[in-house]
Amino acid sequence: MPEDSDWEAYKVPPTRTPVSERTTSVPNPVAFFQTVFNYVVDAPVTFVREWIERQQAKNKFYYYHQKFRRVPDLSECLEGDYLCFFEAEAQWRRDRMVDQEIVEIVRERLGACKQREGPNQFQNCAKEVELLAQVTKAYQDRYGDLGVHGNARTCLMKQKHRMMEERKAQANASQ
Repeated sequence: MPEDSDWEAYKVPPTRTPVSERTTSVPNPVAFFQTVFNYVVDAPVTFVREWIERQQAKNKFYYYHQKFRRVPDLSECLEGDYLCFFEAEAQWRRDRMVDQEIVEIVRERLGACKQREGPNQFQNCAKEVELLAQVTKAYQDRYGDLGVHGNARTCLMKQKHRMMEERKAQANASQ
């Protein structure tokens, strides 16, 4: 690379004149207060915060892997045990949300299979169609016709009536 001898084309920026430092016999109060603040307030707080973060790093809690303990079913609650009723209702709501998500995931898998297979979807996605039919039938048997205001008690009564009808049909068939 040839050296540029034309200094007029690429001028060197002018140097700055140094700022004269004021030296007085009185110390700067701002610097004094900053130093006191750093040692009295900031250093202990920083130390405690880092110590807490180290302790929390040892025990990581992943909220999305939280496992709830199973509570007794509504049929196992004693009469007048309202806390048990409340816990059974909350458990039923969680189970219903999980079952809704299972149905939705199977439905999405079927849609992805249909999208992927195109015209061959009827023979290549038969397993997904059968799985969706089983899952939706199980969901409908348990939660169907409950409506938006369904709860654990109405679901239990629905299951009881279904079991009574199955026993009655079985008794009629054996006669």
